[in-house]
Amino acid sequence: MLLAIDIGNTNVTLGAFDGAVLRATWRMATDVHKMPDEYAVLLLNFLQGRDLDPSQIKDTIMCSSVPPLVTTFNELNQQYFGITPLVVGSGLKTGIRILYDNPREVGADRVTDAVAAYRLYGGPVIVVDCGTATVFDAISRDGDYLGGAIAPGIVIAAEALFERAARLPRIELMRPKQAIGRNTVASIQSGIIYGYVGLVEGLVARFQKEMGGGVRVVATGGLAEVIAREIPVIEIVNPNLTLEGLRFIHELNRP
Repeated sequence: MLLAIDIGNTNVTLGAFDGAVLRATWRMATDVHKMPDEYAVLLLNFLQGRDLDPSQIKDTIMCSSVPPLVTTFNELNQQYFGITPLVVGSGLKTGIRILYDNPREVGADRVTDAVAAYRLYGGPVIVVDCGTATVFDAISRDGDYLGGAIAPGIVIAAEALFERAARLPRIELMRPKQAIGRNTVASIQSGIIYGYVGLVEGLVARFQKEMGGGVRVVATGGLAEVIAREIPVIEIVNPNLTLEGLRFIHELNRP
């Protein structure tokens, strides 16, 4: 089995692949202070909970937005699985050309999402990743990574509002009944949720205009479902897009 690890700023998402079949997925909070053994306890319990034997893990690949945790998960894999993981970055084949001014500036998660979107859905395609940041990536008809946009994520915006405005409460991020809020909580929910709907719709429209016709739109990330329900132009929601991209990159780079 292949263990795919996506180390994000808020969560670490893991997936166990048996060939092309995603057998199980898990999420745990990102914590740079956790030791390899602490993460290992969680991971081994996850595997046991799905009746998966750790000895079945034969390969590992990961991408990371948190550089210190690359070392942590390297140690975990070496100590508990006897594996040195592939790490998405310079030197690995991805199957796509990166047309950024400086390709090294593109985050490994963005490259991985682009690989998955193009392999699964073809091009041209736009990926909207609703995570810690709201990230937009554009992939051409020929599979070239064109670039994108980065905005603060929904959770970041909601927390900033709570922390900087003394009289505004922390809220649950859910769709309000209507845009015109009749109380403070509903008003904040409207501003955050529908505000981000407008942001996504606006940027996707601009991307489509620059990319030409026939552009598909794929959403991923922890809050993709919440946003996608309000945006008809989003055709596909794939919460495991990054994990699938890791699998594709592993296929291109295995001996």
